[in-house]
Amino acid sequence: MKLMATFICQLLTIGVLLTGTACNSTDSTQPISLKSVEQQKTAAKAPKLMPLRIGMGAMITPKEGYVYYQRLQGYIQKKMGRPVQLIDRENYDEINGLLESGGVDAAFVCAGPYVEGKTKFNLELLAMPLVKGQPIYYSYIIVHKDSAITSIKDLRGKAFIFTDPKSNSGKLVPTYILAKIKKTPESFFSSVEYSYGHDKSIKAVAEKTVDGAAVDSLIWEYTAIKKPELTGQTRIIIKSAPYGIPPFVVRAGLDPATKNKLKDILLSASSDPEGQQILKGMMIDAFVAGDDKNYDSIREMNAWTARQQKRQDEAVLLNVQSCGAPYSTRSALNQRL
Repeated sequence: MKLMATFICQLLTIGVLLTGTACNSTDSTQPISLKSVEQQKTAAKAPKLMPLRIGMGAMITPKEGYVYYQRLQGYIQKKMGRPVQLIDRENYDEINGLLESGGVDAAFVCAGPYVEGKTKFNLELLAMPLVKGQPIYYSYIIVHKDSAITSIKDLRGKAFIFTDPKSNSGKLVPTYILAKIKKTPESFFSSVEYSYGHDKSIKAVAEKTVDGAAVDSLIWEYTAIKKPELTGQTRIIIKSAPYGIPPFVVRAGLDPATKNKLKDILLSASSDPEGQQILKGMMIDAFVAGDDKNYDSIREMNAWTARQQKRQDEAVLLNVQSCGAPYSTRSALNQRL
């Protein structure tokens, strides 16, 4: 009996110990918060913000200055609260094509393509950079520093390089200068090339690859500060009249809220310490609201050149008709007229 009593007592003791352990144990499973679940569901349902696509049609710095445009990208992205994507292309026509089709939302463009895009598909001017306090720039006709060339007439029969077929400073202005003396690039120069980069044109002249070039004054001045050994090998023989500076534009149909916020960011950048540093690197004083009238001189130049070309074509057509030229030649000229 004594043994039995001892055994029962031990069983009871073990039962009490087990019961106590179970009651005091801590469950590692955390309670599920219904609020947290709802937040996760809401986040999953929220649409992802599409990136704001900015085309790089024309920069007022050489390619080396691209880093500042990347910093501006990050600055706009932070201020917009949405992703910003930079889209680069090889020529101005491609960027204008993207602006027309909706492939980009905004862009830095050359003044010439802006004027064309405004007429063709209602491209909208949003902002203009100020450089040395003004929203203007020039076309420089440059030659090698050791060249005997001192005027446009001295370039007759020489090798010349343009920037882009749609570039204002790099093609339209020199074509206009030649039209004033009743010449065309094809009939005046021995050869015509396109560099698709103002910095490339400067280098081509500096290295005597070509005899002359037409370049953006902003790019030449920027290069003169950053790479004086390069521009030091060139000489400016013609400085054109001032033209509206390459602007920042947005595509037709961009929603007003995005457009207005983007405009506010650009216009206020010069008042913000971070924005000031970015603009300083780009050698821009500030951005100001766009003024379409700033580009009227380009329109006038284009219209005058077109009228001059038409007169020349009419004269050629009259001449070939009097000489009994083949029908195919007369037909081609009539199509141009």
